[in-house]
Amino acid sequence: MEPENEKKERVIHMRVAPSLDSELKERAEHLGVSVSNLVRNILHHTFGLAGDVIRDSQNVARTARGETPPPADTASTPRAEAPGKVLGWQTFVLGVNAICEHCNAILPRGTEAGIGVLDGPGHRPIICKPCITESTHASRHDESAER
Repeated sequence: MEPENEKKERVIHMRVAPSLDSELKERAEHLGVSVSNLVRNILHHTFGLAGDVIRDSQNVARTARGETPPPADTASTPRAEAPGKVLGWQTFVLGVNAICEHCNAILPRGTEAGIGVLDGPGHRPIICKPCITESTHASRHDESAER
C-alpha cells in the first residue's frame, strides 16, 4: 500500500526548447497518450534504468578488481519468478502501451501483439507481430533441421 503522501501527485514545471516540445507532442500523439503521461513514463523508466546501470557498473568494477559483488538486498529487491517456457503466442489487441520484449519496439495501445502462453508460472512476455512471425519461422526452420 502506498504511503499517504505518495497518493497526491505533484506538478513539475519545466522549460524545454521548442523543438523538444514539438517532438514530445508528436510522440505523445503517435502513442495515444498525453504529453504529461509520456514525460511521466520517461522519468519513471529513466530512474529505474539509471539505478540498474549504476548497480551493474559497480558489480563490473568489483569483478574487474577481483572482488565478490555484495549479495542482493532481498528485502528491497522483488524476487523474480523463474521464467516459464513459452509454449506459444496468443495474439490480442493491447489495452495499454507496451514494449516488445524481443526488439524493443514501442507498441501503442490498440495495436495487435502477442502474449506468451507459458508452461508454468512466470512473467508473460509481450512481443510485436513481426517478432511473432520471426519466432514462428525460426521454430519451423529448427524443426526441419532436426528431421
